[in-house]
Amino acid sequence: MHPPSRKDFVSVTFAEQGSGNYNNGKQWRRQSCWRKWKQLSRLQRSLILFTLVLLLICGIASYPTVTEHLRGLTGGDQEPDRGGDADLRPVIPHVLAEPVKQDPPPLPEVPSQKRLPHKRGPPILQNRLQKKENASNTLVEEDKAPDSKKEGEDEGLISWRGAVIDADQATEDTKDEENKEEQNTKSPVVSEVSRLEAVQKAFRHAWKGYKDFSWGHDELRPISKSYGEWFGLGLTLIDALDTMWILGLKEEFEEAKAWVATELSFNKNVDVNLFESTIRILGGLLSTYHLTGDTLFLDKAKDIGSRLMPAFNTPSKIPYSDVNIGKGTAHPPRWTSDSTVAEVTSIQLEFRELSHLTQDPQYQAAVGEVMKQVHKLEGKLDGLVPMFINTNNGQFTHQGIYTLGARADSYYEYLLKQWIQGGKKENEFLEDYLQAVEGVKKNLLQKSSPNGLIFVGELSHGQFSPKMDHLVCFLPGTLALGAHNGLPADHMDLAKQLMETCYQMYGQMETGLSPEIVHFNMHQGSTRDVDVKLADRHNLLRPETVESLFYLYRFTKDTKYQDWGWEILQSFNKYTKVSSGGYTSINNVRDPEYPSPRDKMESFFLGETLKYFYLLFSNDTSLISLDQYVFNTEAHPLPIWPATE
Repeated sequence: MHPPSRKDFVSVTFAEQGSGNYNNGKQWRRQSCWRKWKQLSRLQRSLILFTLVLLLICGIASYPTVTEHLRGLTGGDQEPDRGGDADLRPVIPHVLAEPVKQDPPPLPEVPSQKRLPHKRGPPILQNRLQKKENASNTLVEEDKAPDSKKEGEDEGLISWRGAVIDADQATEDTKDEENKEEQNTKSPVVSEVSRLEAVQKAFRHAWKGYKDFSWGHDELRPISKSYGEWFGLGLTLIDALDTMWILGLKEEFEEAKAWVATELSFNKNVDVNLFESTIRILGGLLSTYHLTGDTLFLDKAKDIGSRLMPAFNTPSKIPYSDVNIGKGTAHPPRWTSDSTVAEVTSIQLEFRELSHLTQDPQYQAAVGEVMKQVHKLEGKLDGLVPMFINTNNGQFTHQGIYTLGARADSYYEYLLKQWIQGGKKENEFLEDYLQAVEGVKKNLLQKSSPNGLIFVGELSHGQFSPKMDHLVCFLPGTLALGAHNGLPADHMDLAKQLMETCYQMYGQMETGLSPEIVHFNMHQGSTRDVDVKLADRHNLLRPETVESLFYLYRFTKDTKYQDWGWEILQSFNKYTKVSSGGYTSINNVRDPEYPSPRDKMESFFLGETLKYFYLLFSNDTSLISLDQYVFNTEAHPLPIWPATE
């Protein structure tokens, strides 16, 4: 029985509540609820709290605005960034549905006679998928937990119709936008280290694909994880030997050296192309011998060099294009008795060096005879040569067509480089080179419209064509090399102008990668300088532009050339890097959504492109000094002979 005072207190409280005293009633409810809450067991209280939290979460998840905001914070569907300003958050693995084809946007208008702004900034990691109003055109993203990834699948991969390409950046340093911006403003030493490491990383990734899927074979097919054969001589491995040495990748070099020592044999019944096997295999072995001093590579060079000599057994002494290195026989292509001028005049550095090392004059004599005949031939136009030469009579054929692109390009390169290799004493090479440069200026140089880019076109029976191969981008570097060796200063001026043009061939493409061939607009009223035909939009991972950037930076120390190269390297990583290892050539540099991988990594990507990237980013001028070495057309450095010899 409760004391009377308690009953009186309760009675008074209810009376006050009923009288409308809000504050006292509210206090009573709090006390009553708290009493009931305290009377519950601990388990009951826990269940109630859990239920309330669960209801709160479900309410937030069902609210569209909040959901969209959270998805944006976690890297969900966001608008694609085409201008290079996306943040660099780690990418969540995703799979792209069939991409929607779009017409490429117009090329940018740029100020005349100034450094042209590239269409794309340095390509950056995109964690963004395009939204479409039409649900049938939506690109689908699958968010997966890290432990749900398929075996061998990396973060940052996008699947283009079954071809898995890595969209990751070149370095570990570029993890977010702030790091990227900081990287561009760091001191030169830090920036140099970061970029050099990026090239090493790219090489290791390419080497991993080659080692895993095509070891000992000629070329990697990274998409299908298989290999392709050209000669069956381990072409990629040999081409990459001196690159590994220069990049300081000693472990990879040693495993490649072991293969050369135990597996490489030239005693095979196989036809090889004289030019390609000379610049890649003979040049690669000679260069590696000079860099390492290991006679293993010299012995192999002697073996392949002697096996290539039957190619010179022709009526005219102009060599056949193909040699069977096992049978010791040679022949022209089945469809013609011609060889290309570039092929027969771009083997001289290698055979001359082989004679220099072996003291056997036959090699230098054979290639020297070719140069003597070409020197005196009629059919040139102001030092410019036609593209073909007949192996029976030694005369130019298909006359009237002049280009610095395919089939003629390295003829001009080797004129200068033979003169340099021999200690600048063989003046006939210098004379032919200087005349050819004047011929280029007179017949092949034009300006584009509207922005006045200087480019090298082609001439066909007196008709000028504004067509320029990517291969022509060797020319800025060659002109700069000549100027460095005392040739006229206007060669360097032209080199800088052409270097800008070659850079724009990359910068004005949607992927930041150059097509194989471009056509320049020359008509007044043109809205853009460059057109690219559908059949010419492929990129084969070629080195020529990076090669010229290396020469221009080495001689001018202008860091813009390094910056341009850095942009190009990141574009290679963004659009050609395959997740399982290796890099692939692509079919369409105008389509960043689906650049269409070709499933082939040429040996020159390791032999030339990555090597020139490394040399471009290095500030050490003693690293393959251009006063001590001359590069063959496959980027294999050979020593310059002392002037006293």
